[in-house]
Amino acid sequence: MNLLILGATGPTGRHVVDMALQSGDTVTVLARRPEALEDLADHVTVVGGDATSHHDVVKAMIGQDVVISALGRRASVRADDLFARAAAAVIGAAEEVGVSRLVWLSSFGVGDTFRSASAAQKVIYRTLLRNIYANKEISERAIRSSVLDWTLVYPTMLTKGPAKGSYLVGERLPMKGNPTISRADVADFMYKAAQSPEWIHRDAVITD
Repeated sequence: MNLLILGATGPTGRHVVDMALQSGDTVTVLARRPEALEDLADHVTVVGGDATSHHDVVKAMIGQDVVISALGRRASVRADDLFARAAAAVIGAAEEVGVSRLVWLSSFGVGDTFRSASAAQKVIYRTLLRNIYANKEISERAIRSSVLDWTLVYPTMLTKGPAKGSYLVGERLPMKGNPTISRADVADFMYKAAQSPEWIHRDAVITD
């Protein structure tokens, strides 16, 4: 498939890129720092630009079958309106270009998933991650209201560990303590979800 990946320079997005290339897909990435992907110059199409820019997203989205967004704020606890602005750009570009399929990385604890969180998780979500989660919730309301065939992915705490290949995924999962999931396994699920109608218009909570 022709695949556009947002957030490809981040750790989760890079896993998605690698999986897509291994599967023989045609991969396009939109990146503010194209130089961060120099090692992939001969394998992917790198479009320089910003995921919050309608113009830049349109340019990258032309000819794509699926958009996977793995945008994140790395170690920052401030959203700086990234997710809401990116969602607006992606929704507008997709409607203009005619792309319908979107797999969007969120975080467990955002929106309705907060109700299923453990006591330990809720403390973190209400304090340290409060700003980022509020902005993610705005972005997801817009995505849900769009005409896109979306899947929203809600991983628990992300780790740098290797892929296990076995993880729990469901629209709702019981939580105890503060469970984790490797970025590699999250990327595995997102990539597989992009190829299947199973998770269209559904939330996917994922954890070890």
